[in-house]
Amino acid sequence: MDKSIKAFVFDVYGTLFDVIAIKEQCEEVFPGHGDAISQAWRTKQVEYFMMRQLMGKYESFYKVTRSALKYALEDEGLESSEDIEQQLMDAYLQLPLYEESKAVLKQLQDQKLVVFSNGSHDMLDPLIDNAGIKNLLDKAVSVDEIKQFKPAPAAYQYVLDQLGVEREEILFMSSNGWDISGAKNFGFRTAWINRKGAPVEQLGLAPDFIFQDLNGLLEWE
Repeated sequence: MDKSIKAFVFDVYGTLFDVIAIKEQCEEVFPGHGDAISQAWRTKQVEYFMMRQLMGKYESFYKVTRSALKYALEDEGLESSEDIEQQLMDAYLQLPLYEESKAVLKQLQDQKLVVFSNGSHDMLDPLIDNAGIKNLLDKAVSVDEIKQFKPAPAAYQYVLDQLGVEREEILFMSSNGWDISGAKNFGFRTAWINRKGAPVEQLGLAPDFIFQDLNGLLEWE
């Protein structure tokens, strides 16, 4: 393990937790539409917080996620209600960890472990509690505290200020290419958890490391 790294900072959605697994709950409510809803929901969720960041019209991740759900359901031509939307939003607090996530966190307990998410605490904290990993983390940081979504530099500056280390002493991990690009642009060392085997983003900001899943951290030197 590289001794120059003082903090391991993990993205949450898609990195530690399987976002697309929400398709199972979507399928229960809307048979035959679960996969399409979950894919559109995630796509529109990312689009909405990116757009809000660019427009300077911040809303919490909870509100962004609910708006994205409304869009996904309407896009599928589905009749919905406040109760159905709330049921699916509640399911977002029960997303499953990826198979290796908890084991990797346990094996890195001699390191400073932090999660840093676009998720607001009203979604992030229950998710972490329900997954039983709160005691494995040193800190959970949300961009909602400064109302600047990743990949804005101000967001990465905020987590850096919270940790009190140099930017090159952070290893930032995410499964999202846009997040890795943002962190690399800011000056963090980056490890892309490339679960889907996707190509590197063509932004001239290649990750320092690429792993298929979080287990790659245990083999990294």
